[in-house]
Amino acid sequence: MNEYEYEPVRGLPEKLPEGEKIVWQGEPLWRVMAGRVFHTRILGFYFSLLIALHFGSRILSGDGMDAALFSASWQLGLAGATLGILSLMAYLYARSTVYTLTNRRLVIRFGVAVPMMINVPLDTVESAALRELGNGIGEIALTLIPGVKVSYWALWPNARPWHYSSVKPMIRCIGQAQSVAARLAEIVETTAQDNTAITRTATVHALKRADTPLQHGTRTAAVS
Repeated sequence: MNEYEYEPVRGLPEKLPEGEKIVWQGEPLWRVMAGRVFHTRILGFYFSLLIALHFGSRILSGDGMDAALFSASWQLGLAGATLGILSLMAYLYARSTVYTLTNRRLVIRFGVAVPMMINVPLDTVESAALRELGNGIGEIALTLIPGVKVSYWALWPNARPWHYSSVKPMIRCIGQAQSVAARLAEIVETTAQDNTAITRTATVHALKRADTPLQHGTRTAAVS
């Protein structure tokens, strides 16, 4: 994870090296993020239920309509302020987040006050899972190969919720999620095939070198 101030390319701290190209770039939908990450829908229902129960109890206790309305009004104002702050946070987080998928890695740029950037090389991705939220919106969680460690709190909110021990980077609240997931799966599969071919070629070459007789005091060894 790196901090940076200058963006020569949107969402990237530097220009892409030769041979690397952008496949897809997008950002979260802030209204969806407000509900999914900051739970504004759940809190809105919770506040509404509390206010309704309190209003009803005041009426039943004989306080009168005016007193009940006055009591409920400040609760309504407090709930509105809370939901407004959370919605603003969702808007700022969504505006500051850019997901960049290249043919080699996923770059996540985020951070409201200080821009941060996390690189996820696609050769460290074991699998990807798409969760559809309706209307073409979805989230894609990446499972990393064993041994690759990422901090949950460094990634948040771009991490799968509640997965603290096995942290999974996540592309959150995006549109056309199926299309993005298909592109990602294709690149990951291609990367895995290329890495397998390279590993096999290196092993064959190493074995050939191991079969070569030692000359002039040099030593060779096979890679398994």
